[in-house]
This record gives sequence, structure tokens and C-alpha cells, in this order.
Amino acid sequence: MELLSLVDTMTEEMYLRLKCAAETGKWPEGTAVAKEQKESALQITMAYQARHLNSDEILSIGPDGEIVSKTKNVLRRQFKQAAQQSTDPESDPNTIARFPNL
Repeated sequence: MELLSLVDTMTEEMYLRLKCAAETGKWPEGTAVAKEQKESALQITMAYQARHLNSDEILSIGPDGEIVSKTKNVLRRQFKQAAQQSTDPESDPNTIARFPNL
């Protein structure tokens, strides 16, 4: 099976199992991963991340397989926007009540 067709049909559960194997050298249930399995798991994990996840990390793999890097200014802008959204009570659907005078 071709790598990209495999990645396109993978479930998130499969991705998380492979990610665990690539990061820890063990399957989630504790069984050791062979060197070849770890290399394959890492390659498949990176391909899945490139195809399906929108990463906010400074370095990531883009959908075209190329490394995408972000400058400090881009990251600052993103963090500033996220901070403004999180401090705006209207933007949080889980806000029940605020007690500013306590």
C-alpha cells in the first residue's frame, strides 16, 4: 500500500498508536517496538500530521511534504490573537459567570 493512501485511510486512533510507538519505543500496551517498526511509525506519523493536522508549532511538515517554519513575529501575532480571544468572555461558549469583585 502506498504511504499517502495509507495515511488518507488511517483513523485518529491508529495515528495515536503509531505516534506513541515512535515517541516512546513502545506500543501503548507496553510491548517494545522493533527498530524497523519505529522508523516506519515515525514516517507514517509525520505523513499523517502533514495531511490532517494544522500545526501551530514553529516547525512542521506541510501538506506538500515540505518543512514549514514560522518566524517569531508570526508566532507572536498568533499568540496575541489567541490571548485576546481567551480574555474575551463572549468568545468562550463555556463561560457561565464571572465574578470580578471577589
